[in-house]
Amino acid sequence: MIMEENNSKTNAEDKQSVNKKEAIKDLKTLYKSTKIFLIETLSIKEGIDIFGTIESVKKDIVFKGHSVWILIASIFIASIGLNINSTAVVIGAMLISPLMGPIVGLGLAVGTNDWEMLLKSLKNFGIAIAIALITSTIYFLISPLKDASPELLSRTKPTILDVLIGIFGGFAGIIAGSRRVRSNVIPGVAIATALMPPLCTAGYGLATGQFSYFFGAFYLFFINSVFISISTLTVVRYLRFPKKSFINKEKEAKIKRYIMVFIIIIIIPSASIFIDVLKETRFNAIIQNYSEENLSFESSEVINQRITYSDTLSIIDIYLIGDELDTERVKYLNDKLKDYGLNSGKKLFNLTDKTIISVHQSTDNSDTIFSQLDYISNNLSKDIKTGIIEDIYKKNEEIIYSKDQKIKFLENQIVEFKKDTIPLKNISKEIMIQYPKVIKFGYAKTFEINSDNQIDTIFSFFVKWNGYAWRSQKKEQEKILAEWLKVRLQIDTLRIVEFK
Repeated sequence: MIMEENNSKTNAEDKQSVNKKEAIKDLKTLYKSTKIFLIETLSIKEGIDIFGTIESVKKDIVFKGHSVWILIASIFIASIGLNINSTAVVIGAMLISPLMGPIVGLGLAVGTNDWEMLLKSLKNFGIAIAIALITSTIYFLISPLKDASPELLSRTKPTILDVLIGIFGGFAGIIAGSRRVRSNVIPGVAIATALMPPLCTAGYGLATGQFSYFFGAFYLFFINSVFISISTLTVVRYLRFPKKSFINKEKEAKIKRYIMVFIIIIIIPSASIFIDVLKETRFNAIIQNYSEENLSFESSEVINQRITYSDTLSIIDIYLIGDELDTERVKYLNDKLKDYGLNSGKKLFNLTDKTIISVHQSTDNSDTIFSQLDYISNNLSKDIKTGIIEDIYKKNEEIIYSKDQKIKFLENQIVEFKKDTIPLKNISKEIMIQYPKVIKFGYAKTFEINSDNQIDTIFSFFVKWNGYAWRSQKKEQEKILAEWLKVRLQIDTLRIVEFK
């Protein structure tokens, strides 16, 4: 009996062990199948044409002859599109632009240790930039349209999105360009990375003397170019493009050092720029949240807000119309920044050393409104400018109307007060002259309550007549005096009371 139980237990354990091994085997098979599927699906090595890609990139690097004229034409088209605020025209210009050639060439040259290609790419990159700036500057100098359109303004400062577009656009460009069969990805990359519009905007800044536009737009172009090159370098190294070797090992080592120095010169500033862009993007998001939660007032309204970001001192300029904020309120707004992680005193990962809220306001709001009109006039297109000016005037008219109503009310109160105030001395003198038998005169405003609890206000004038006057004469004289007082004082209801 005991033997049978042991045998049964052993068989169960063996069966369980077999099932466990089969489950492990199935899991391994599933893992291998999944791995193979992912490798086959995500691999970019299939269909690669290394030498064809290198030759194709080398051809696109050089700016000479027809390439120069295509670039000039595309710059003119892009500048016109930016000037008239036409997105479709700008996209068309980017489609025919040959700017991507030397930028991809830089990444390929560094990835393959090709010093000659690197020098050629840098030379032609400089030529392309010079041609683009000269062409766009000439256009904006002769163009009658001098207003900065939204298309122009959107290219004056890089954001984290521009960095990401440069990175992924570079990846897409070199991956598509390394295929045996060419696709339509390259034109799409030219549109997505938007290399030409910032250069045209830089030309606009030079032509109009607005150098903040020039530096901001050129900064954006530099960001895009660097990260496209870095993405190209990464893919070239991953796909194991053959590195150039030299017979003279000393020369090879020297060229490798030069390339390494070039990489450091490019990577370190671009990494610093990337971190700064990340910090500014985060800072702007915090300020947006702060504004939504704190910059709402009952009797004042924010008509504009400008953020000046710096890693040392950042300033948020707030322009108000309406009632003036007191100093306690402004101090509260500045102190509130600590709740959002600003001005906390923590140096580690701090976005900026100090942030202040600067409130621009005045009692009559005229300085604020005119300063904002100047800002709008210099920075916005005609359509947007008109809409905002109308909105500002509408709000200001509402404030003026409200103040006019208050003034009207106060004027009515003054009129009513004047009605209640009788020039007693002048009236007394006039009465004494016109009515010689009056020897004493007085005035009082009396209030009477009837049976319905309604209060009635009555102007009462007290008269003391000469004792020798007859009663009938007094009544007649009181009636005449009452009519005269109504006309003289413009009072509808009054009564004459005789002093006892």
